[in-house]
Amino acid sequence: MNAPVMTARDLARHYPVGGSLFSKPQALKALSGVDFELFPGRTLAVVGESGCGKSTLARLVTMIEEPTRGTLSLSGKPVTPTDWRHLRKDVQIVFQDPYGSLNPRQRIGTILQEPLVINRPDLSTADRVARAREMLGLVGLREEHFDRYPHMFSGGQRQRIAVARALMLDPKVLVLDEPVSALDVSIQSAILNLLVDLQERLNLAYLFISHDLSVVRHIADDLIVMYLGRAVETGPKQAVFDAPRHPYTKALLSATPRADPTVKHERIKLQGELPSPLDQPPGCPFAPRCWRAQPRCHDERPELTGGDQRAACHYPLDAAG
Repeated sequence: MNAPVMTARDLARHYPVGGSLFSKPQALKALSGVDFELFPGRTLAVVGESGCGKSTLARLVTMIEEPTRGTLSLSGKPVTPTDWRHLRKDVQIVFQDPYGSLNPRQRIGTILQEPLVINRPDLSTADRVARAREMLGLVGLREEHFDRYPHMFSGGQRQRIAVARALMLDPKVLVLDEPVSALDVSIQSAILNLLVDLQERLNLAYLFISHDLSVVRHIADDLIVMYLGRAVETGPKQAVFDAPRHPYTKALLSATPRADPTVKHERIKLQGELPSPLDQPPGCPFAPRCWRAQPRCHDERPELTGGDQRAACHYPLDAAG
């Protein structure tokens, strides 16, 4: 396997919340110590409930925010705020909402050329236009779309434009933050197939953020399952889907609809409330909702252990569940 294009170690992001003249602000731990590696031509999916830290991780990877703790490396070089301007062109993002991520007052050609205007002042206008037209064709749009406005396109076409804009600077890493969740189901597969095709052509590394496990099953190579800002299970996609080791992963998978009615499907309904990120329990954060929790789980926080497939659980599930 090739060397990783991006590596994260103990990546964390805390936000100060509240506070006044007589009290200190509390620390909201949106992300707490996540490790991962991104490889060219492979997709790492990050899944979990709303509020688990997925979007916070995306902001750190795209250098929108600085981590509170931990390190991020790109092609073996540590990423620091002083390098952001030069390194951001290597990491681009496609946002969830194709209706809100494009400037409605600009023509598509102008939108596509903007990254080059900012980051490649050495290019001539003719070169920028040629590059933008080439990129339109690469994402399956026609040349006459160059002079149209975003409101003239469907949601799927707008997301193709957003993908084209992200690729204008030839990035090494593409962060896909729920890229198909705002689209009709009939359009989702076309966009996912486009992303797979582009990855094969350009040897891109994808960080794919989603709450839809059926989409993740289609596109991912590796998986990180997050809960309350922490990774609770990691590993190859197929291994995690076939035999989840963390109870939370098993509960997530049980909520995924199955197309085959002959397959026995048992839904696991979690009880209890999600702990507050401002006041996390001392032990396993999933223990208050876990049907397998024992006294040790409430007192001692588990670490990720295992081989290729790792789980942060004192009593991980076996192959039989």
